[in-house]
Amino acid sequence: MSWKVTFYSEKVEKEILEFSVGILADLLHILEMIENLGPNLGKPHTAAMGDGLFEIRAKGKEGIGRAFFAIVVDKEIVILHSFVKKSRKTPKKELDKARKRLKEFQ
Repeated sequence: MSWKVTFYSEKVEKEILEFSVGILADLLHILEMIENLGPNLGKPHTAAMGDGLFEIRAKGKEGIGRAFFAIVVDKEIVILHSFVKKSRKTPKKELDKARKRLKEFQ
C-alpha cells in the first residue's frame, strides 16, 4: 500500500503551490518519493524535528523551502505548514506554528 499525502488546510496547500518553480519541483519530487517509499527518507530529503514533527527539505535555484508534516494512521501524512527559508536556522515562529497544528492531531 502506498502512502497518502494530505494537507492541514486548503491554505497550506495553496502556500506550497506558490513556491518558486525550482523549490516546488523538488518538493513535489520528494512528496512522490514519500508516497512510494514512506516518509522515512532521511537527509537530505526529510528530517525529524522531534515530538512527531518532521520536515521536508526542498531546494531550488531560488532558495530553500520547508514543509512540516506529521504521520497519521493508515499510511497518511499531513502537511501542517510550509515556508521559504531566508536564514540558516529555521525561524522559531515557523516551527511554533507547525507544532501548534501538530497538537491538534495528537
